[in-house]
Amino acid sequence: MSCIFKNIKVVLFNFSEVETLEFLLIKLKEVFKIDASIAGSLKVPQDAFDPVRNQYVADYFLEELLRYKEDLSTIVLGVTAVDIYEDGLNFVFGVALPYKVAVISTARLHNRFYGLPEDKGLYLLRVVKEAVHEIGHVIGLPHCPNPKCVMHFSNSLADTDYKDYRFCQKCYKVVMERVCVKRE
Repeated sequence: MSCIFKNIKVVLFNFSEVETLEFLLIKLKEVFKIDASIAGSLKVPQDAFDPVRNQYVADYFLEELLRYKEDLSTIVLGVTAVDIYEDGLNFVFGVALPYKVAVISTARLHNRFYGLPEDKGLYLLRVVKEAVHEIGHVIGLPHCPNPKCVMHFSNSLADTDYKDYRFCQKCYKVVMERVCVKRE
């Protein structure tokens, strides 16, 4: 299979954490070896808000992100600070449509969400892990049985903290087949 994906566009949903975004872009470029940049900003879709749950339905974000999908070669990742969920789940750290778009939420990645002291370094790594994981799904990867691989399913924050922000060898091989690596 020849390469498909050439760049990553990050779209912000009322998200303005500059340090987080700078770190995220650096790590996305490191992991995927392609350009990653901020593509724009959108308002959080108010139709997505569920007042009973005090959360937002993730699918609404994915629909908005499709507007930024220029062509098959562009990976589009949304970033939001609001708490998101999908039907049948209490929450999600992120969701993706394979070969299309993905969104991550930073709401539950902060220690403060759980009443714990904030840890900026840990938070930044969690954001990167969730972003890389969801982009992995956009690229077409399933969940990986290796608990250290970034593609391992995170059922809890402890799962996220345990895994690496990089792919295992098996998953990375697939990524490198599908990403058009930028040659230095």
